[in-house]
Amino acid sequence: MDKRDSDSVLSPSEDEKNLGTGPVQFQALGHGDLPPDPDADLSEEERARIDRRLLWKLDLRLIPWLCLLYLISFLDRTNIGNARLIHLEDDLNITGGQYNAALSLFFVSYSLAEPLTNILLKRLRPSVFIPAIMVAWGVCMTTMGLVHNFQGLMAARFFLGLAEAGLFPGINYYLSCWYKRDEFGIRAAIFFSAAAVSGSFGGLLAAAIGKMDGVGGKAGWSWIFILEGIATVIIGVASLWMVFDFPDEATFLSDVDRDRVLRRLKADQQSSAEHEEFRMTYFWASVKDWKTWLSAAIYMGADAPLYAFSLFLPTIINGLGYQDTKAQLLSVPPYAAAAILTVFIGFLADRTHQRGLCNMGVSILGVIGFAMLLGSKAPGVQYAGTFLGALGIYPCIANTITWVSNNTEGVYKRGVTMGFVIGWGNLNGVVSSNIYRRKDRPTYYLGHGVVFGYLFVFLLGGSALQYVLLRRENAKRRAGKLDHLVAGKSKKEIEELGDLRPNFIYTL
Repeated sequence: MDKRDSDSVLSPSEDEKNLGTGPVQFQALGHGDLPPDPDADLSEEERARIDRRLLWKLDLRLIPWLCLLYLISFLDRTNIGNARLIHLEDDLNITGGQYNAALSLFFVSYSLAEPLTNILLKRLRPSVFIPAIMVAWGVCMTTMGLVHNFQGLMAARFFLGLAEAGLFPGINYYLSCWYKRDEFGIRAAIFFSAAAVSGSFGGLLAAAIGKMDGVGGKAGWSWIFILEGIATVIIGVASLWMVFDFPDEATFLSDVDRDRVLRRLKADQQSSAEHEEFRMTYFWASVKDWKTWLSAAIYMGADAPLYAFSLFLPTIINGLGYQDTKAQLLSVPPYAAAAILTVFIGFLADRTHQRGLCNMGVSILGVIGFAMLLGSKAPGVQYAGTFLGALGIYPCIANTITWVSNNTEGVYKRGVTMGFVIGWGNLNGVVSSNIYRRKDRPTYYLGHGVVFGYLFVFLLGGSALQYVLLRRENAKRRAGKLDHLVAGKSKKEIEELGDLRPNFIYTL
C-alpha cells in the first residue's frame, strides 16, 4: 500500500519521536511554516480524492460522538422543565419564584466559568478535559434526584452549571481547529442540532421515566435526574477513549494524514492547530476587538430566547390546556423541525459564505412566531407560533458561533473570544429563567415580549449591523488601505496579527 493512503491509527513510537518525526516535528516548525506536502507528485484529481477521504475520516471519528455529548449536556440542563410538569415544585415545597431562582443560578456559574474553559481545554488536552467535566456534571445531575428541599436544588444547579461550562464553547473551538472555515458551519450545525434533538428526545424520555413514580420511594421527577445523571457518567468515562486531541497529537491520524490536516488549515489562513504558548496579549487582543462584543450581543439575541424556549416550552404548551404526558409529547415536533432547519442553514451558509444574511432571514421566522404567541389566544395559532419560534432560534446559535470562529484568527484569541461570546450569551439565561412566571399564565405576555425583543433588536439588528461593518472592513482591505500594518514586519510578526492581517478577508 502507498504510504500516502495509509489509514494507520498508531501513534508515533518513541524512536520516531527521538528522530524528530511524528507529532513532535510540528512543535519544531517555525511559526507559520508548512509541514512537507506528502502529495506533491500527485495530480489535482488524486489530491481531491485523498482530501475527500480525509474529510470523511475526520467526520466519522469526531462528529457522532461529539453530537452525543452535547445531546446529553443539553438534556441534563433543561430536563428540569420536564420535571416541573410532574410535580417537582409540589414535592420540594418550592414556589414559582424559587424554581426560577434555581434555573438562574445554573447560568451564573455556567457563564462565569466559560471564558476560562477554552484555555484549560488547550492546556489539559481535550481527551482529558472533556471526560473529566462530563463525569463531574453527571454526578451533579444524579444528586439533583436526591434533593429534598430548595437549598439542595440550588446547590446541585450551581455545580451543574460549573461543570457543564466547558463543553459547548470547548467543542466549537475544538472543531474549528480541525476544519476549514467553509467546512465548519455544517459541522457546527450538526453538532448543535443535538440540542434540538435533545428537546424532542427529552420530552419522550421524561414521559416514559415519569411512569416510574413511586419506584424505590422516589418521585418520577427524581428518576429523570438520577437515570440521566448515571448515563452521563458512563458516557463521560467512555469519552476517555472516544475524544481525541488536536490534529498535531491525535492518535487516529497517521503522520501523513497529520501533514495533510495541518497543510489544509494553513491554506485556509488558519494557525489553529499549531503549538502556541498562552500570553496575555491574546486575551487583550480579544477584549479590544469590537467584533467580540458585537458578536456577543448577536449571540445573546439567540441564546436568551433559546433557553427561554427550551426551559419553558412544556410550560407554554401546558398553558394551552394540555396536561402532563400530552404536553411533554407535543413539545417534540417543534424541536424536530428546528433540528432539520439548523443543519440546512449550516449547509447553506457554508456554500454561500453569507452567514449574516442567513442569521437575518432565519431570525425573522422567530420574530413572526413570537408575534403570533403575543397576538393570538387561539391554541392552534399559538402552537404554530412555537414552531416558528424554534425555527427562528436554533439555526442562529450554530450559525453565529461559526461566524465568530470564521472571523477570529489565532489559537488562543479564538478560544478566548468564543468563551466571552458564549459566556455572555449564557449569562442572559438568568433573564430567560425569570420571564415565564406562573402568575402570567396562560398568556405569558411578559415572557413572549422579552423573547420577541431579544430576537428583533439583538439577533436581527445586531446581525445586520455586523454584516454592514464587515463589508466595509473587507472593502478597505481589498483596496490596500490597511497594507501599512505589515510594512517592515517579518513573516512571524505578520502571522501573529491574526485576523488583523490585511489579507485576511472576513466572512460575511
